[in-house]
Amino acid sequence: METLRLEKLRESLKGELRIDTLSKALYATDASVYRKTPLGVAFPKGTSDIKKLILFAQENNIGLIPRTAGTSLAGQCVGDGLVVDVSVHLNQILSVDQEKMQVTVQPGVIRDELNSYLEPYGLFFGPNTSTANRCMIGGMVGNNSSGTTSIRYGVTREFTASLKAVLSNGEEVEFKALTSDEFIAKTKLNSLEGSIYKNLYEELSNKDTQEEIISEFPKPQIHRRNTGYAIDMLLKSDVFGGPEKHINVCELLSGSEGTLAFTTEITLQLAKLPPKLSAMVVTHYHTLEDCLMDVVPTMQHNLHTCEMMDKTILDCTKNNREQLKNRFFVSGDPAALLMLEVKSDTEEDLKAQIDALLNTINASGLSYANAILNNEEGKMAAELRKAGLGLLGNIVGDMKAVACIEDTAVAVEDLNDFIGEFSQIMAGYQQNAVYYAHAGAGELHLRPILNLKKSEDVELFRAITTDVAKLTKKYKGSFSGEHGDGIVRAEFIPLMIGDKNYQLLKRVKSYFDPKNIFNPGKIVDAFPMDESLRYEINRTEPEIKTLLDFSDSEGILKAAEKCNGSGDCRKTHHSAGGMCPSYHATKNEKDTTRGRANALREFLTTSDAANKFNQKELKEVFDFCLSCKACASECPSNVDIATLKAEFLYQYQEENGYSLRSKLFAHNTKLNKIGSKLSGLTNAIYNSETLGGLLKKSSGVAKERSMPNVYNFNFNKHLEKTRLEYVTSKKSIVLYIDEFTQYMDIELGKDAINVLLKLGYDVQLFFAESGRTYISKGFLKQAKKIALDNIDKLKVYAAKNIPVVGLEPSAVLTFRDEYKRFTEDKETTNAIAANAFIIEEFLASEIKNGVITADLFTKESKKIKIHGHCHQKALSNQKVTFDILNLPENYEVTIITSGCCGMAGSFGYEKEHYEVSMQIGELKLFPAVRKASEETIISANGTSCRHQIYDGTKRQAKHPISILNEALL
Repeated sequence: METLRLEKLRESLKGELRIDTLSKALYATDASVYRKTPLGVAFPKGTSDIKKLILFAQENNIGLIPRTAGTSLAGQCVGDGLVVDVSVHLNQILSVDQEKMQVTVQPGVIRDELNSYLEPYGLFFGPNTSTANRCMIGGMVGNNSSGTTSIRYGVTREFTASLKAVLSNGEEVEFKALTSDEFIAKTKLNSLEGSIYKNLYEELSNKDTQEEIISEFPKPQIHRRNTGYAIDMLLKSDVFGGPEKHINVCELLSGSEGTLAFTTEITLQLAKLPPKLSAMVVTHYHTLEDCLMDVVPTMQHNLHTCEMMDKTILDCTKNNREQLKNRFFVSGDPAALLMLEVKSDTEEDLKAQIDALLNTINASGLSYANAILNNEEGKMAAELRKAGLGLLGNIVGDMKAVACIEDTAVAVEDLNDFIGEFSQIMAGYQQNAVYYAHAGAGELHLRPILNLKKSEDVELFRAITTDVAKLTKKYKGSFSGEHGDGIVRAEFIPLMIGDKNYQLLKRVKSYFDPKNIFNPGKIVDAFPMDESLRYEINRTEPEIKTLLDFSDSEGILKAAEKCNGSGDCRKTHHSAGGMCPSYHATKNEKDTTRGRANALREFLTTSDAANKFNQKELKEVFDFCLSCKACASECPSNVDIATLKAEFLYQYQEENGYSLRSKLFAHNTKLNKIGSKLSGLTNAIYNSETLGGLLKKSSGVAKERSMPNVYNFNFNKHLEKTRLEYVTSKKSIVLYIDEFTQYMDIELGKDAINVLLKLGYDVQLFFAESGRTYISKGFLKQAKKIALDNIDKLKVYAAKNIPVVGLEPSAVLTFRDEYKRFTEDKETTNAIAANAFIIEEFLASEIKNGVITADLFTKESKKIKIHGHCHQKALSNQKVTFDILNLPENYEVTIITSGCCGMAGSFGYEKEHYEVSMQIGELKLFPAVRKASEETIISANGTSCRHQIYDGTKRQAKHPISILNEALL
């Protein structure tokens, strides 16, 4: 019956309603420790859909859980009703009023993308969370978000000018600033809106009620406070005897976590863009106490941010590929550091601010080092701080830094004493807590390290939270500073504000939502904070055997469980980085790193099947993964979905068989070897519209794709012939002729030989299939055989310190990455990894060391645009390509800020993936290539990338080594 009702609802909606097992699993969690499986997930296309959902909820007595990016840390976005995801369709910027400095948006607009849109107007929205590149304005209003800049720009509540919303009876209303007369007029309306205003007026006009609120609510100078509903903010209005000449119920709705009304439009008050010049002073301390002692004096300055990181967070950054480069400013091994940012419109004033700040710091004498960072360096340091939340997920094993007490905010002058007592509480529980974030706002994200799979730690979860709630109350602080009450803290609201005030909150909820359909279990009548956890307590861990070695994560399940839901993978193509390319095209949660990790965790732990990987839902969730490996570096928790996908494909296909097309792609090198013997005939067939068309159709290749030609070439003969022309005076190196170079990109191999010999290197060749095609299609037995054979050969070069350089990043980087998972001999594979380089890495190092100089290259002027390979971006860097192409003196080189090209080996060839493949290319890469002049050289070091660029733009891209070969004198 329930399914029939939901199907009827689905038919009535303009948007979607998904009630399949996978969708419900994907939306059962957010970034919190909770898991509640919803009845389904709705994706409304407008207000009419939202009204239908509200009516359905009323009639069937179920909850509606509003959701944008799902980055909530307290469990706001989970529930057992219908999750309503507004991020897919309700994501438009509707209007800008430059005179009023206001913008009107739908709730699914991303904060950073809004500010990019507003920049030409000289305006921006100030609150700046660590999730700003994917969090959405609706979620920021629901949580009353603040972030790193709150000491300067305040919190979301202060900038919410008006809200259009649908009430619990389907009534459409707009909440905005009203005069006292306008407010009183609202109380006389014969509607639910009128009833709400009338009841608020009657409740808050009572002097005893006002005194109770003032007495029990957090100190008013704590601007980060989300404990319960912000009824204290309404008392500022002259309607209730306060000093302000207006009242805005938006202040009540902001921070209400979607429990009072369903927001459809938001008008934000904006600020003028901050000064363009900035600097950051990073102070280093031997103790946490010394660090906290410097907060109050430094806050006397005109700071834009005052952030803290402790040793635990800093140590996490050491093992993160993406964040390692952002640690450049860290001196020694600090227990904690403060990141103090100042801004100005002039260099003189900026220097004066820095000097004044340093005088204060030096006067205290507490810091042992003070790094001064310029604007760009400061941005890198800020990225390090922003990554803190996700980095905490990097702790190997089941012990995790748990969000429960991480949102306490006290008056800045109370912070040091509060932390002192907090530390005593933690010591009593034998806890080494994590401290980081917004020191200048009196809020540090404090997290105990717990294993919530164990009942004793779940008991600690409650006990620690309770004790810290009492401590926060002692200092008249807010237990929910910016992350909200959700499930984890809502139970403690009566303690934090007193029972009388709590009963008032319950009545306020009933005035707005008498049937309790809006996000039930949050703020009032709360779900228990120690139930509905993501992991079953005291469960027997499933024994899951894998072919690949996941011992670095204590098994594949814990590798998936590293995902804490922070949603870094939900950033779009407008942000820097490449994770996740398919999500950029589809905006579907299943196409994120988080979605894939959540699905894998869900089915590996809940499936009763003998082969737990044998799930059609897992096949679906991995289907659009391009194995680009961006997640391996960009995900703060280093959740490497490409590797998880390879293991899944292997396990699933072992159970269900390997398709003909998968076999053709996996064994592609063998087929190319055969085809190369009669390359003329083979290529004629490939290029024939009839025969090539039949071949594509029979093998499931998209008819629109061009097929790569194959060749037969003797590289050894070419090397010996070319060697006679040059004198080798430099070191010996091994040029790796991979499977793509050997049979498809032979000109590239010839160019590499020519460049290396002319530069004076003693070149020898190493021919081997890397196993990349087998890994990408899940043929792990065959890949392992190749890997072990290659390891046996490559270790000889590693032992002799003869560098192995390769041309195709996806092939040579296999030596550095996947090969480590095919054997337990880590010493050997680590040595091989350290000795294997993409050719740009090797040449860039030689240029840096002065071994290669510009005098061997042309003085001719050329423009070059670089598109980097995904694996290079994830496991190496693009700068090496930039550096070698800048060697010729008059070459003007730029890097295209593209993510994945969309081809990704076989992915873009497969007919069901072709459309998404091309959509990915059209996001950034294709437009950048088309915009380049005909004289501009397009550089791409990946064979798939070059093929995709040709299919998408008809431009021939060149490998960097070919460009250098042409530049040699």
